[in-house]
Amino acid sequence: MKANQTKIEKFLATNETTFAIPVYQRNYDWTLIQCKQLLHDILEAGNNNETKAHFIGSIVYVHDDVYTASGLTELTIIDGQQRLTTITLIYIALYRLAKQLDNQMSKITRDNFEIVQRGLSKLIFVDISLDRQNDNPQRIFESLNSTGLELSQADLIRNYILMGLSRNNQEEIYRNFWEVIEKNAKDESLNKTRVSEFIRDYLTLRNKEIPNKGDVYVTFKKKYPTTTVDELKKILSELKSLSLFYNKLVNPQNEDDKDIRQQIEYINRLEINVAFPFLMKVYEDYSNSLIDKPTLISVLSLVQSFTFRRFILGLPNNALNKIFMNLYDKVEQESYLLSIQKSLMQRSGVHRFPRNTETVNAFKEKDVYNMKPKNRTYLLERIENYQNTEPVIIDGADITIEHIFPQNPDPKWKIELGAEEYNFIKENYLNTIGNLTLSGNNGKLGNKPFAEKQVMNIEGKEQGYQFSRLWLNRDLKEKTKWGKQEIEDRANKIADRVLKIWEIPDIKLEEQSIRDEKSIFDAEPPTNYRKLNYATFLGERLEVKDVTKLYVEVFKRLFQLQPELFLGTPLGEKMGISKTQENLRAPEPLVENYFIEKNIGSNQYKFDRIKEALTQLDLEEELMIKYAD
Repeated sequence: MKANQTKIEKFLATNETTFAIPVYQRNYDWTLIQCKQLLHDILEAGNNNETKAHFIGSIVYVHDDVYTASGLTELTIIDGQQRLTTITLIYIALYRLAKQLDNQMSKITRDNFEIVQRGLSKLIFVDISLDRQNDNPQRIFESLNSTGLELSQADLIRNYILMGLSRNNQEEIYRNFWEVIEKNAKDESLNKTRVSEFIRDYLTLRNKEIPNKGDVYVTFKKKYPTTTVDELKKILSELKSLSLFYNKLVNPQNEDDKDIRQQIEYINRLEINVAFPFLMKVYEDYSNSLIDKPTLISVLSLVQSFTFRRFILGLPNNALNKIFMNLYDKVEQESYLLSIQKSLMQRSGVHRFPRNTETVNAFKEKDVYNMKPKNRTYLLERIENYQNTEPVIIDGADITIEHIFPQNPDPKWKIELGAEEYNFIKENYLNTIGNLTLSGNNGKLGNKPFAEKQVMNIEGKEQGYQFSRLWLNRDLKEKTKWGKQEIEDRANKIADRVLKIWEIPDIKLEEQSIRDEKSIFDAEPPTNYRKLNYATFLGERLEVKDVTKLYVEVFKRLFQLQPELFLGTPLGEKMGISKTQENLRAPEPLVENYFIEKNIGSNQYKFDRIKEALTQLDLEEELMIKYAD
């Protein structure tokens, strides 16, 4: 490798030089933001006589013969393409303006022509020339911290895969595999690439561990440390295959079957992206005729029921990551759907599939009006369109959400209901499902009394509830008043429909013995006399016979894993963690110079503290216990 300070105008003026952009380089992705910044820097340098040079970073290229720009017939650019292309475009603009000074669209004008020229003449960069035989272009590329648009994780992976190959192999791998993956892993409605997200989902599926968004490239390199052509083809063949199904999950319009497309649209609208690793494999099974269409639709519907019921209850979303990450491993081909249903139904605690009673109770009390608009629209559309042969589309239509008892009621409401009932509804039921409906005349109905909203027919335009064709308004036609009881009755009726839309599987689960190995979140409460057989934490078997020993061993490992969670924090105080063992009644060493109080309450208290810490560290599924026989 040789590095020299070089002026950009000299570099571009080198005779008989071709700049080759290899296939592993990203497209020209600079937007107006980056281009304007570069032009601003050029103008600033051109205007300032004291500025002798302006540094624009480095340009790295590979060749196999000589190390300087002079005399080269081809330079393969591996870093600096965006800046080099933009500066070339500026020179082209100068050339055209010099020939015809009437380009009104350009930011380069008669007035700043010479300033731009002076600014360009001051641009310098580090000219880094690599020899493929002696240098590692990929490693050098990773170490650079160039200015401009940051490379995505997918950009880094593409470079890692292709950079070390011969030109012919680069072309073959890119055209037959990577280009197809890039085409498939794209949100077509937003014209936005999702290759990084797709590979993250793929790695989640393969590693059973979700990489951080900024660590996808590093995780990929660790998973696939060698990149021979044959190995690459094997890896990329699977990625290419799964990308076909990822494409349909991201772009439901590409699914030809309208019934399947409808379910994917629902999943897409709810943004259940966390289920994509699992759903890609299910989709692949359907494509390979391992399951039929009804099974696929049932699985897609099941995923919605599971996630939306949890949403209604407000259960933590982070629990979904590990649930779906491992769910495909539970699939039994002979009883495909049933095995998935059982896996989800057997969960409890924060990972549970909410049952009907708790779902209904939470649903009737939920502030539906202030839900995220996309979730609220999904909810109301599904309720309205259940078994409806003429579906109603809310999103983007003139239909809006309507408070039956208004947010700012006409004074007549208080007179009709009485102060007590009026205040109760306003404080407890205003934004709940029992008091909400859909209307194409929300502005007309406004804050008027119920009787007026019911029969409104201004200018014969039939704005009132009694003229509505919507299911959600059907029971409003016959009501004579709208108060607490009517809201509760309507909420119960809608809740019954909710249970049919987001069904829970009607299956029998085997009774599990209290002494089976279970997650600590699913295990029966520990009495003070109950003994343990063993525990498994982070893949390690712990020979612990009582809850106190479990408590100490788990926190030893958690403290080593993330000590900042316990030092000077409320959780650490609850644990009784101290640097001085004299402050504790029954100290137990955690690590050097730190101790934990092991005599700290009942077994249930210790269980609760363990679960609290595991939840904060997103390790809910990492501790399994087995009670003694």
